[in-house]
Amino acid sequence: MLKNLIEKISQKYNIGKPRVVVGVPSGITEVEERAVEESVMHAGAKEVYLMEEPMAAAIGAGLDVAEPNGNIIVDIGGGTTEVAVISLGGIVISNSLRTAGDELDEDIVNYIKRKYNTAIGETTAEEIKKQIGCALPLMTEKKMEIRGRDLGTGLPKNIEITSSEVEEAMEDSIRDITDVIKATLEKTPPELASDIMEKGIILAGGGALIENIDKLVSERTGMPVFIAENPLECVVKGTGKTLEDLEKLKNVLINARKMK
Repeated sequence: MLKNLIEKISQKYNIGKPRVVVGVPSGITEVEERAVEESVMHAGAKEVYLMEEPMAAAIGAGLDVAEPNGNIIVDIGGGTTEVAVISLGGIVISNSLRTAGDELDEDIVNYIKRKYNTAIGETTAEEIKKQIGCALPLMTEKKMEIRGRDLGTGLPKNIEITSSEVEEAMEDSIRDITDVIKATLEKTPPELASDIMEKGIILAGGGALIENIDKLVSERTGMPVFIAENPLECVVKGTGKTLEDLEKLKNVLINARKMK
C-alpha cells in the first residue's frame, strides 16, 4: 500500500523519492520506530521522519505547539486514543489507550447481538455510530433502521435502534476515554494545568464527532472542551505542515537527530 501511494505521488508531481513524515502513536518503542522507518524506506521514500500523533493533531488543529504555555490535545482515532500535554514544542506528558473508534464499533456489534440476537457487520456499526451515536442523551432521541442476520434463523432481519441504546452500548469505552484524560490532567504540572484550565481541552480525530462527547468530557474534567475544526483531518494536516517547514518544526520529530 505504501509503495503504491509513494509511486502515485511521485508520478503525479514528477518528483524522485520523496521525504515522508509519518504519524505514530505516542510511547512507540525504538524497535517499532525502526520497523516503521524501514517499511517506508523500502516503499520508496528518500527520508523518513516520525512524529507522535497527538503532536501532529495539535499542529493540525492550529495550536502553537512551540509556545511556553500548556495545551492538551485528545486524538480519538480508529485504533487508539492519544492524550498529550504539549509545551515548548515537546510532549510533557502523554497517554495512549487502545480504546477508540474501532472499539466503539465493536461495542455496538456486541450490544445488538446481545439484545436483539442479531449479527451486524463493523461497517453497519460504524454507520450507526456516525448517524445516531452520542455520549450523553439527546434532546430529541434519534432512531435508525438497520438490517442484520437473525442468529436464531440465519435469515435477514430488520431492527430499529435508538440513540439511547447506542449511548448505552458505548458507555464503558467512552468512560475509559474520559478516565485517561483525567489521569493525564492529574499528572500535569500545576503551571501548565492553569493554562489548560484557561484554554480548554481540544478534541480531534473521528471520535470527536460523536454527539455530546465534548459535553461529557467537560462534565467529567470540569474544564472547557472544544472540537477542532475538521477533526478527522488534524493528524494529516499536522504532518503536512511539519513536512512543509521541517527546519522550523524539527524539534517535534521523534527522530530529529537524523536531520542534523
